[in-house]
Amino acid sequence: MNRKELGALGEKKAAEYLKKKGYRIRETNFRCREGEIDIIAQDKDYLVFVEVRTRTGSDFGTPEESVTAAKKDKLVSLALAYLQTHHNVPALWRFDVVAIEATTDGRISRIDVVRDAI
Repeated sequence: MNRKELGALGEKKAAEYLKKKGYRIRETNFRCREGEIDIIAQDKDYLVFVEVRTRTGSDFGTPEESVTAAKKDKLVSLALAYLQTHHNVPALWRFDVVAIEATTDGRISRIDVVRDAI
């Protein structure tokens, strides 16, 4: 499984997991000039911008640890771009990270949501 396939699998599994946790998926793979947000969901009164991180090993740290300060800054810029172009969204918003560990053949060994990750 290559990186692109692993990323797509992670995003699919993350959306399924979030739905089970009560989130409502509003949009996936929102793209704009600044980049892409993996998942935009609603959790009760919150609009949630979700970064999905999928790893097959811990050689480079956990999925949670892979969200750098630069990535966090970029996510904030992306969220602001989304809010400028989308109306009728909740006034409250936050950033969650879905951390996924998988085997090289695509079996999920761990999935967690880190709320308010940024």
